[in-house]
Amino acid sequence: MPAPAPVSADLECADAQADGARVPARRLVVAGDLGFDQVLGGALAREPWACRQLYDRYAGRVFGYLRAQGAHEPEDLTNEVFLRVFDRLSQFTGDEPNFRSWLFTIAHRILVDDVRRRQRRPQTTALRSEVESHSTGDVEHEALANFGAEWADALLGSLPPDQRAVIALRVCADLSLEQVAEIVGKRVGAVKSLQHRALESLRRRCGEVSA
Repeated sequence: MPAPAPVSADLECADAQADGARVPARRLVVAGDLGFDQVLGGALAREPWACRQLYDRYAGRVFGYLRAQGAHEPEDLTNEVFLRVFDRLSQFTGDEPNFRSWLFTIAHRILVDDVRRRQRRPQTTALRSEVESHSTGDVEHEALANFGAEWADALLGSLPPDQRAVIALRVCADLSLEQVAEIVGKRVGAVKSLQHRALESLRRRCGEVSA
């Protein structure tokens, strides 16, 4: 499934004042692969093309993370994440890896808030199969290369929540162990242990399926 459409055409940048002759020309350059710093600068200036670029580059990963975590409405939450991102973009400083860490910190907090809102009426939601996957290395790729298939969804859903969160952040967000540790509020050693146990469990279950 392609990344979900934003709430509005250009999210919070929709009110930017654009020069009709200038914006199309810049969009042509963007299509030619502008660097992260240029896109970020445009988004900070509330340029609609730049906001769209940030959304298009990262919405699929955010959606994948939320879906992998069993979010009840991952599309709606993805939009909520980006609305908050654009609202707070002026607070961000750093490079592209820093941005991904910041983005998924927001996504994680929104997910936690959503789970808390639903605690009074818990629901069991089957993980959907449309998300695109983003692998971070050989081990994760081995375990989740077919991330969108039903059997992989079932395997991931069988993990304890803390293990599933670590794997989702490592695979969907392409974050380092240190970045994941900061987001989930655990030590790096604890995150490494959770990842190891999760992957061992996935390997074992994959072996059972293929047997």
